[in-house]
Amino acid sequence: MRITSVGVSMPSWQVDNEQILDLIRQHSRDGFDGDLERTLATIGRLLSRTGSRTRRWLAEGDTPIAHIRNAVDTALRDASMEPDDIELLIYVGIGKGFLEPGQAYMVAHALGMHRVECFDLIDACMSWTRAMQIAESFFRTRSYRRILVVNGEFNTAEGGPLRPGNFRLDSAERLSWTMPTYTIGTAATATIVEPDSDRPWTWRFESRPDFADLCTIPSFGLGTFSADDDKIGKNGPFRFTSYGKELHEHAREPCVRLLREVFAVHPDVRVIFPHASSYREWDVFARDAGVQDKMHHIFPDYGNLVSASVPAGLALAWRAGAVQRGDRVAGWVGSAGMSFAAYSFEL
Repeated sequence: MRITSVGVSMPSWQVDNEQILDLIRQHSRDGFDGDLERTLATIGRLLSRTGSRTRRWLAEGDTPIAHIRNAVDTALRDASMEPDDIELLIYVGIGKGFLEPGQAYMVAHALGMHRVECFDLIDACMSWTRAMQIAESFFRTRSYRRILVVNGEFNTAEGGPLRPGNFRLDSAERLSWTMPTYTIGTAATATIVEPDSDRPWTWRFESRPDFADLCTIPSFGLGTFSADDDKIGKNGPFRFTSYGKELHEHAREPCVRLLREVFAVHPDVRVIFPHASSYREWDVFARDAGVQDKMHHIFPDYGNLVSASVPAGLALAWRAGAVQRGDRVAGWVGSAGMSFAAYSFEL
């Protein structure tokens, strides 16, 4: 399977760490139990420690569908294709506006793709990666010839799972399961893939459902669709709860091991695109694996792009000339679930 093209679209509003602190101060000043300024100083230090500098958010009047359309138009143009050339549209990721019908149908409707087959795939930050694996399986069975994978991770929009709720702190203790909120960025990506038997992908996956309680966004009926666990949905229904420190601790060993397995098969990997959850943590993982010089980090400038991390990194690198057709690259992801993946493919 080959990636024919990949497009990315991000808002123009750059939000830096000081703006994040200002938002928390604004929403927390009336109900915080303790020393708010001391807690804000802690958040500032933790953000700096992750390597965070800026992230992109929707500006006033900006919409997710406009960026999704822009990313798709870019991918179609670069592939010299028309919308009707696409046979299957898979919408992936956490950021979406519809549970029914699937967001894929609404994207196809907005783009005038009236006959394309559609479905959604949700696997937290692993969503794009899983879609690539599924797409390659479809190609092996000759089910489709052109597949478009789209995501729109705009989770920081007002009224979403992060804002304003997670910016309204009532104590310093809440940081333990809320801190990752403040690293999240936004992006839309569109990836077109086609069958190519000369470019098989190498996959390594591992899952640890026993850690499923560490990163959650529950819907209604909190506590009725899961085992009793006081970590699950601690910020409430439709709100992001994430124990970032524990997530990275549990991801370190399997992520390093899986990448080493991929490099044993493909030692010629030139560039690695990690899930952008933290510059510091993935740099440590890369050090353990002996591949720091191959990492392409986008987290410091764009934040955690959730399931868009790998395709956005690839699109930005391709656009900048950091990778080119024929290069062997790798994706490297740790996700809620928990799940872990390392994989390699040729551009």
